[in-house]
This record gives sequence, structure tokens and C-alpha cells, in this order.
Amino acid sequence: MTNDAKIECMNIWKLFGSNPDHAFRTLDPKLTRAEAMQQSGHLIGVRDVSFQVFPGETFVIMGLSGSGKSTLVRCLSRLMEPTSGRILIDGQDVTGLTRSRLAELRRYKMAMVFQHFGLYPHLTVLENVAFGLEIRGEGRQSREEKAMQSIEMVGLIGWENLYPRELSGGMQQRVGLARAMAVDPEIMFFDEPFSALDPLIRREMQDELIDIQERLHKTMVFITHDFAEAIKLGDRIAIMKDGEIVQTGTPEDIVANPANQYVREFVEDVPRQKVLTAASIMRETRSEGMDRLHQRGCGVSGSTRLEELVEPLIRAGGVLPVIGADKAVIGEVDQSLLLRAINARTGDGKGDAPSIDRPCPSSRLTH
Repeated sequence: MTNDAKIECMNIWKLFGSNPDHAFRTLDPKLTRAEAMQQSGHLIGVRDVSFQVFPGETFVIMGLSGSGKSTLVRCLSRLMEPTSGRILIDGQDVTGLTRSRLAELRRYKMAMVFQHFGLYPHLTVLENVAFGLEIRGEGRQSREEKAMQSIEMVGLIGWENLYPRELSGGMQQRVGLARAMAVDPEIMFFDEPFSALDPLIRREMQDELIDIQERLHKTMVFITHDFAEAIKLGDRIAIMKDGEIVQTGTPEDIVANPANQYVREFVEDVPRQKVLTAASIMRETRSEGMDRLHQRGCGVSGSTRLEELVEPLIRAGGVLPVIGADKAVIGEVDQSLLLRAINARTGDGKGDAPSIDRPCPSSRLTH
């Protein structure tokens, strides 16, 4: 195991059927899901999945319905028992934990937010949020103080004495999020938590989660079938198909270099200018004066999104140095590279370039 991984999934299999252990021992691993079902009468829910999640990372697992993503996250928390493989959290193999040790792990180290809220209808918002703390045995004053802090974080101050039936769907999901955060878990699992919400409320909840993550830096595993949601939330994304992970990478990696046609279909409608960065399209420095431009304050960082490049390129006369983390020039980007990257979605490479003929006037352009 990599020492700094918070979660490590190692060769996880999950089979569904009457005797999954026997089916796994006799299964030809080269069989497709359909062939395995025909031969053994067992469905492969998750097939030989391995990955790592690092502290403070939002790791998104996405795929279409039936791809195995929800089964996988349930195996991570052992709501489902994997048929084979190991799951390590902070180096501890949770697949070997007793029920009591597993309950303690769930109580103190992890929390889960579900699609269908899972609120108790007879409890108020405050009581729902404080429920996990009550299970821990915390006193009423302590748990209510912590619950109110979480309620404030999700913007529900003033609603704490209402019941779930008195709240909208988006507000109920905020209660579910607050309940998960109240126990201050190190790891948070999300199983398509926003998919039942209206588009506007869904975007608000995504923004809320991003804001919370920027403040708390939790380790998050987020399940979704929506690629736009995946690239908005994820530091890295794992894409699943038929129980397997077919590609793992940053949103930029996946949009720029889809591994196969399945992934390519996900990314074809993604606004590339909102995902790709200057570093992903730059070339080696070959134009004269890049260092001088950098010294004059004309340059963009490697993490600059393509949509933010147009104005700096116009100001600079059509070509700009790209600046790395060490403040040195690591490459250059020009108008043709920008247009080609944006148009690569359709593959036509066409587009009229804006007029870029004015020099960079000052050091206002910074990186």
C-alpha cells in the first residue's frame, strides 16, 4: 500500500447469486459479464477493481445505471460484503473487521449521504442531524451544539425545529449532508445524493459541497451517473462499465485523452474550454522573447482554463509563456493551439481566429 493513501481498494470482486464464493472460485476471469451470468448463474457486480483515494481528495466514481458504482461504494463501507479482495482504510484491512469494530469505524471515521435522504420523519431537523452523535453516546448539549454548527454550515439556521415533511427535497438533502458532517468523519461517501433534485437545486447543492470541501478538506468518495457533475466535483474520476473501471484520471486527463469509445461518448459534449488548461495544450517554448514577456508580467499559469486564455492572448499579440509552480517558463501557448483544443470535440479543427495583433501593454497580466 502507498503510505499516504487514505483508502485503498485492492482487487475487489462482488458477485450476486446463490453461491457467490463458489462461483468466484470457479469463474474464468476472462468471461464477459453476460458470459459469466450464462455459465454460473451469477451476476458480476464489481470486477477486479483497484484504486487509491488520498487524504482530502474528492474521488468520483461514475458510470451508467448498472455499471457497478453504487455496489462498489457499498463494498467500501461494508454495507455489502465483497466476494473477494481487500479494502484498506489508513492501512487497516476493513474486510477483516468484526461487527463491533466495523460499527466503531462507521461511528467515528466515516459517514454516508444517500440519494433518498434517509431522514427520520418523527424527528426534527436538529434531532436528525444530532442522531449520529446520540448513537455515540454524547450528551444532549454537546450533540445539539455540534448539530447546530452543521445546520449553519448547510444554510438551514431557522429551520432546525421543523420536520422533514415540512421541507423541500433540496432542504431535506441539506439535512442529510449536515447529519453526515455533524459526526466530523474523516471519510464521506456519497451515493448519487443529488440525482433526485431539480437541476437548479442540484447545482446549488454541488456548489455547497464544493464550498464545504474547501473549508473542511474531507476525504470524499462521490458516486454519480452525470459526467458534468463528476468533472465539477472531482479531483479525480474513475469511470465504470460492466463492473470494471475503464479509466481513472483528473477531469482534464479524461476529457483530453478518453481511453475508449465508451469514455469518448461521455466527454464529447463537455465544454472543453471549461476543463482543459494551458498546461494540457502548451508546446515547448520556441518563440523568441518568452522570458522577456514573463519578466514583464505577461504569462499564464499552467492551471489557467482555456476559457480564460483569450483575453491574455489578445493582449500579448497571440502567444504567451506558460508559467509553472516554480515561477519558471515551462512552455508556450498560442491562438492556433487554443482553437484546435476547443474544436477537438467535433474533430473539424475549424474556426475563425480573433484578431490578435496587439502587444501586452503592461504587467497587469499575472499568473
